[in-house]
Amino acid sequence: MEEGLRRSRRRLRRKGHGPARLEPAGEGHARRDRARSAPRGRARDRRAGAKRAGDVVLIVDAQVHIWGADTPDRPWPPGRARQAHKPSPVTKDLVLAAMKEAGVDRVVLVPPSWEGDRNDLALEAARLHPDRFRVMGRLAIEKAESRGLVAGWLKQPGMLGLRFTFHTELQKPWLTDGTADWLWPAAERASIPVMIFPPGSIPAVDRIAERHPGLKLVIDHLAIGTAKKDDEAFAGLPELCRLARRPNVAVKASALPCYSTEPYPFRGLHKHIRQVYDAFGPRRVFWGTDWTRLVCPWRQAVTLVTEELPWLSGEDREWIIGRAICEWLGWPGPRDVVR
Repeated sequence: MEEGLRRSRRRLRRKGHGPARLEPAGEGHARRDRARSAPRGRARDRRAGAKRAGDVVLIVDAQVHIWGADTPDRPWPPGRARQAHKPSPVTKDLVLAAMKEAGVDRVVLVPPSWEGDRNDLALEAARLHPDRFRVMGRLAIEKAESRGLVAGWLKQPGMLGLRFTFHTELQKPWLTDGTADWLWPAAERASIPVMIFPPGSIPAVDRIAERHPGLKLVIDHLAIGTAKKDDEAFAGLPELCRLARRPNVAVKASALPCYSTEPYPFRGLHKHIRQVYDAFGPRRVFWGTDWTRLVCPWRQAVTLVTEELPWLSGEDREWIIGRAICEWLGWPGPRDVVR
């Protein structure tokens, strides 16, 4: 580990960033913003984001679904088929091939809601390809028998945490009617990171984060739960960004091209990404795609961060594009992957 850190520092010095300084989230953030306000700083940061021989950055997608067919042997819950992103199964092998083409090193697998509360395919993928896949698993939060599963949740090989959605007419009240109240202290005691999708429920999330400071929460898709596009889709960002004062809250900047009517590089998105970055800092913003509903090639979603945001430093990109999600979820392994 120490040797890997020394190599990373040498690389950063060669790329013109000076000594690598691993500061806590938020520290040095305002200082870097002031430095980037100068034209020379912007040009230097843009050059740092370009791919060059010898650049080594771990690229980790914070959300991808895989699923199997709806069959009598493995049935989906009734009525869920219309929710699927695609009409046919998406397998681990399809994802592995697409990862190779896009230059993505790792993927956090999130079992999709249309299959019900099951994690079998994702865990099997992580078992077979532990260097590529880990899982944020589903659990039936409304069922009493689920409570006994939390303490040993992370003993499942490949499992990193829990993921819940609170965006449907059925699920949204669970954040405030007591249904989910048992989960937060249980996950906090077991040191289990939790991803949630809570559009329209940020005040409830704020209360949860305040009451359980040891609970790591990740807000999926910037809590955007709308079919609107462009600026209208991001109207809730000021409320979301107020959560940045809770150090146990991070955000997943995922599926963002889906909320743009522009072609790549989706310039209308850049100011919204900057707003989130300014609030949370690079160590609490996690890049992701929700690949099966992505409206652009996976590679373009990568280069949106690595090449098209000139105000990011090379070190910031390294955190946002992969290092931050791995450290937050506790996914160990090499920081760097040589392609």
